[in-house]
Amino acid sequence: MTLQWTSHFLSLSEILRLLKKLASAMSPTDEAKAAVEFGRFQLLPHRRLLLADGVRVELGNRAFDTLVTLVDRPGELVTKDELLNCIWPGVVVEENNLQAQVSALRRALGSDRELIRTIAGRGYQFTGEIRTVSATRGVQAIAGVAQRTPTSSPAPTNLPEPVSELIGRDIELDEVLSLSATHRLVTLIGAGGIGKTRLGFEVARHLLSTFADGVWLADLAALSDPGLVVVTVATALGLEPAAMSADRVRAVLGPKRLLLVLDNCEHVIEAAARISETLLRAAPSLHVLATSSEPLAVEGEHIYRVPPLGVPPPGAQRGEQVWRHGAVRLFLARAQAVDPRLPLDDRAAAAIGTIVRRLDGIPLAVELAAARAATLGLQELADRLDDRFALLTHGHRTALPRHQTLRAALDWSHGLLVDAERTVLRRLAVFAGSFAMEAATEVVANDGIAAADVAVCVADLVAKSLVVADTYGVVMRYRLLATTRTYAFEELAHSGELPAVTRRHADHYRKLFERAATLWAMSPTTEWLAVYSPDIDNIRVALDRAIAPGGDASAGAALAAAAAPLWIQMSQLDECRARVEQALGALDIQSEGGRRQRMLLQAALGVSLGHTNSPVSETAAVWTRVLELAESLGDPEYKSRALYGLWLTSVHTGGYPAALAFAKKFRSLAESTGDAAGAVTGDRIVGVALHFLGDQSDARAHIERTLDRYVPSLHGSHAVRFGLDQRVNALTHLSRLLWVQGFPDQASRTAQAAVTEAEIVDHANSLCLALADGAIPIAILTGELPAAEQYVAVLIDLAEKHGLKLWHICGVGLRGWISVQMGDAAAGAMLLQLAADGIEEGLVGVRYTMYLGWLAEALGDTGHIAEAISAVNAALQQCDRNEERWCFPELLRIRGELALRENGTSPAIAESDLLKALDWAHRQRTLSWELSAAASLARLWRNQGRITEAYELLAPAYGRFNEGFGTPDLKAAKALVDDLHAALKLKSAGNENEA
Repeated sequence: MTLQWTSHFLSLSEILRLLKKLASAMSPTDEAKAAVEFGRFQLLPHRRLLLADGVRVELGNRAFDTLVTLVDRPGELVTKDELLNCIWPGVVVEENNLQAQVSALRRALGSDRELIRTIAGRGYQFTGEIRTVSATRGVQAIAGVAQRTPTSSPAPTNLPEPVSELIGRDIELDEVLSLSATHRLVTLIGAGGIGKTRLGFEVARHLLSTFADGVWLADLAALSDPGLVVVTVATALGLEPAAMSADRVRAVLGPKRLLLVLDNCEHVIEAAARISETLLRAAPSLHVLATSSEPLAVEGEHIYRVPPLGVPPPGAQRGEQVWRHGAVRLFLARAQAVDPRLPLDDRAAAAIGTIVRRLDGIPLAVELAAARAATLGLQELADRLDDRFALLTHGHRTALPRHQTLRAALDWSHGLLVDAERTVLRRLAVFAGSFAMEAATEVVANDGIAAADVAVCVADLVAKSLVVADTYGVVMRYRLLATTRTYAFEELAHSGELPAVTRRHADHYRKLFERAATLWAMSPTTEWLAVYSPDIDNIRVALDRAIAPGGDASAGAALAAAAAPLWIQMSQLDECRARVEQALGALDIQSEGGRRQRMLLQAALGVSLGHTNSPVSETAAVWTRVLELAESLGDPEYKSRALYGLWLTSVHTGGYPAALAFAKKFRSLAESTGDAAGAVTGDRIVGVALHFLGDQSDARAHIERTLDRYVPSLHGSHAVRFGLDQRVNALTHLSRLLWVQGFPDQASRTAQAAVTEAEIVDHANSLCLALADGAIPIAILTGELPAAEQYVAVLIDLAEKHGLKLWHICGVGLRGWISVQMGDAAAGAMLLQLAADGIEEGLVGVRYTMYLGWLAEALGDTGHIAEAISAVNAALQQCDRNEERWCFPELLRIRGELALRENGTSPAIAESDLLKALDWAHRQRTLSWELSAAASLARLWRNQGRITEAYELLAPAYGRFNEGFGTPDLKAAKALVDDLHAALKLKSAGNENEA
């Protein structure tokens, strides 16, 4: 501001002189502090300059900021979060952006890359010794940059010059360079087209300064005779092929420091392995960098599996979610080289994300697809990838034949296999997603392939980069990349083995999940899911084949019945419903086995219908059929499931007397059959029915007894049995009970405990219940609106992800209630109306009545009094029909408050509703409802001048609380009590003065 003001009075030349004077007056240590040395480097942060031996090192802005941040704290751990905050202040970025900057920085440091140390999982550390540089020395260094040139000549090499940038490989480049610094033989392995050669060449170029005697390439791709490997390598190293004995190599190369790049070793693997071992033993300063689809398998070899390029996650639709991934960047670079007009909007981002994801991020496939984008368009290209081998055919004319089409790349790898490996590979194509070795053995072994040979062949295919091995804890699972699987599946179809292999595949998973159903009660949920959820894709594909023309529909029905618990446990209830209905349509029910399968399928259908906002009459009919089938088959387990389903359906319809009857039958059955877990659940559902009927004390006793008797080892994966985790369910209902009884703090802790439990068991449907029926309402009532907003976001996200429509409707309604509490009654009323309208006709249980109550309050706040009274009357009528009494006092209070706002309505009508609300709350011992009613009535009486009556009503109700004094209701009540007390004192003082 001072400078701006001065400019009105000084000339430009005077301002420049002033600035010069100010600059000369700077502390002489300012520049010195900006310059430091470490090793052969000088860093001048204020000049944004890094020098190596006096030569400027080119660094991007982010990499430079990373270096400065680390150098500022030498020897200290700088966490990833600290670096992200320093380098991208105020911006949310992915961690891989930081990794890319560290990789760029290490490349710039070259042989001194170890100055930046990775602290696994935490951050980075600068390990160099820092020395302060004087101001003069720093200035001299800067001045000399333009004149200085490297003193050493580049190392000799026959590496080809790069003609395009290596895209999306910063992390891999950094990792391979680190390996090369500590290992003499590094082999890059991976599937055809994965980019081993490109990465290997880039690594070699970065190592030129490290190997004074050169970096030499021996390209083995064109060799058909393994005997020519020695000749090719000798030529690359400048040796006579006849002089490649160990002694001769030792004499010629012994003291030399050089790097040999052996490219494309897989088809001459044994010869490449022999020459590598000979050279490494004879020349101790020689290093080898090899590329191959399988390891050389020689002593000292360190294997680096080249991964696919990074791809966006499924569902990524916006540009900022897509553009940063390596496969997308490669696609864009190649596509824009053909057509610079390629669109870059969100629609294009979504299509490109789909393309590269379906191509597994394989660089060759991505480049071939990018070349097609200009002629087909992005969406057409994405839609036609099922025919990828016919589509992706035009590579670079100068490339190796196997890199000119996608099929040629796989033909090359396939041609290197022995017959047994080819057979195993094509039969493995029947799997979708990942598979266990046990599954591979059962499905693949047959017709010339023994069970013992399957594991050997799978291991060999992993080594040859045609099968991917993934570790799940201590368990190994295997998968084929999508392109490899497509190729192998074509081979399977042409072989004539497809029908037999698909039958074995479906039969294996049917038997697997029949065993799984017997284990759920003995296994914790997380363990059960960890074992069986990875097979969901195999279940899906097996069912799709079973219902296809020519498929085995009865086998599909049996598989769907066996696998239904998995969908329920994973909260994939929409999919469960669709699959089960499909299977029921194909089921033969004449045999007892068919009747049993129908019972299992109907039970799974009942669970899915009960949690996807389906018509209640349909759900009730399904559970009635399950009960009939269970009784006819003498199956107590499914009889109990049917009774539970009928109880839940009654709760959803507001039929609470019927719900209580079903709950008692359920508990009696469990006790008579010795089902300890069922008896505990029986106590809970009896308690829930009593809660809605208004018997809060007895309800709480039942639910607390459930929690006292709950033994996790008895329940195992209880969500499979009843659709929800029983402990989470009990805690959720207890939290609401505690609140209405006047224990807000305990209610809040209990609701949070329910959320935590649901997160631990990792069951989405249970977590939705804990949020919608416990944590969110309690957070709103206790005034924790930010927490409630966060919870609602989680609820809606989970509901959308898992197709849980009922929970989504609840989320909309709860978001509306939050809006009302935050002062936006109009928006809140709109959302609450949407929620009320979204609940199917007949599904008018606890949520419907309270949502109408909240809607009435919101409409009242916006001045729509008649509509508000209509909404609350509908809720009260519903309560009368269903004997739903738990929220009856609150609904009466809301109607009383609305009556006071309605023109022409006598205050006596409002007072009558408020007195009724107070009486109902007192009889139910629901202290929170009693306080609300008392506060409303006290305000009415105060306004009528009945100060003493108001005080004597409200003060005792408030006094019975011993917690929750920070909640909105109690704070408002306390303020009103104090106001009434002050008015009484004033009135008393006035009376004394009159006397």
